[in-house]
Amino acid sequence: MRRFVGKLPGFERNVLAASIAVFLVFLGEELWKKFLPRYLEALGASAVIIGLFGTVRDFLDAIYQYPGGWLADHFGRRRAFFLFIALASVGYFIYLISPSWPWVFVGLAFSMSWASMASPGIFAIIGDSLPKEQRAMGFTVQSFLKRIPMALAPVLGGLLIAQMGVLTGIRTGLAVTLALATLTVFIIRTVNIAVIPSPRINIRGVWQSFHHALKRLLISDIIIRICEGLSDLFIILYVTHVLGLNAAQYGLLVAIQMTTSMVVYIPAGRIADRIGRKPFVIATFTCFALFPLFMVLASSFVSLVGAFIVGGLREIGEPSRKAMIVDFADPGIRARTVGLYYLVRSLSITPAAAIGGLLWNFSPAAPFVIASIIGMAGVIVFSVTVEERYAA
Repeated sequence: MRRFVGKLPGFERNVLAASIAVFLVFLGEELWKKFLPRYLEALGASAVIIGLFGTVRDFLDAIYQYPGGWLADHFGRRRAFFLFIALASVGYFIYLISPSWPWVFVGLAFSMSWASMASPGIFAIIGDSLPKEQRAMGFTVQSFLKRIPMALAPVLGGLLIAQMGVLTGIRTGLAVTLALATLTVFIIRTVNIAVIPSPRINIRGVWQSFHHALKRLLISDIIIRICEGLSDLFIILYVTHVLGLNAAQYGLLVAIQMTTSMVVYIPAGRIADRIGRKPFVIATFTCFALFPLFMVLASSFVSLVGAFIVGGLREIGEPSRKAMIVDFADPGIRARTVGLYYLVRSLSITPAAAIGGLLWNFSPAAPFVIASIIGMAGVIVFSVTVEERYAA
């Protein structure tokens, strides 16, 4: 079985182990992650505080990326992953026992260790283990396994909240997450990649190693993620408070979104490895721009289904975009290259969620409309600046 799996594009043993680890952690996190704004609200936070939470999350996502890549390059992928899952588990526990909203911010500082610090190492495993012509498919496998819990768990989380209330429902999900994090440790033990000799190079040297096409991708990616950051945290508030749906219905909408992503992942990954990445990245960025616009145009559950299908199509080019990043990275500093890319991206978008909170106070539709306009600018920037030959 191991020999057979290793011959399938994207199913190399280390890639599969890392993907299963991501699957297990996300299976737990997605029980409550989409509902954190409601959790904060139940603990006394205002819309501005919720927006600030998103900004702090983006800031931590930024500053954790490069250290995560540095640890993965210097100490190996497996040892770094053990550290990241341990720190994240501390965060889940703090969430679980939080008596008021400031404690959730403390928990965030730990829980982001897996989501952010482990990401460069996971990218690097795919780059280490697969040739260039199979990397988009490798990211497809990882993303596909990641989206299964993102499709199923929010439905279960919504049902828990509907049955138990916001606080008890989310805390039950957090207890499940801690159990799954323990199981993840045993999966991480199977990752077996030799530590590549790491050159002595500082963060400035890593930046200087960036190909100019990678820098242009980064600029357009930043614009698109500002679009996402302005509106993302307020989707559940818009659906439940403005349109009047309940948490279970919201969970079903998220499931539709993630199922859409999974349906398109595998064919998109296969085609991208054959014809090039650029058309798929353009399609992804376009859907990022359209999703918030479709949200504010929705007036019923049926129209929201259409909006969340567009939200699912945002992922059609994500394996291609990730493969482009890895393609441009030197093997000896691969994890640090990914970490620096995401550090710059996340740091650049840090104010977006807080601005979204201020716009929400002006009008619930405002963060979505502004986000869509900015997103279309990102589509144009990528289409014009990144040449096809560098996205092949």
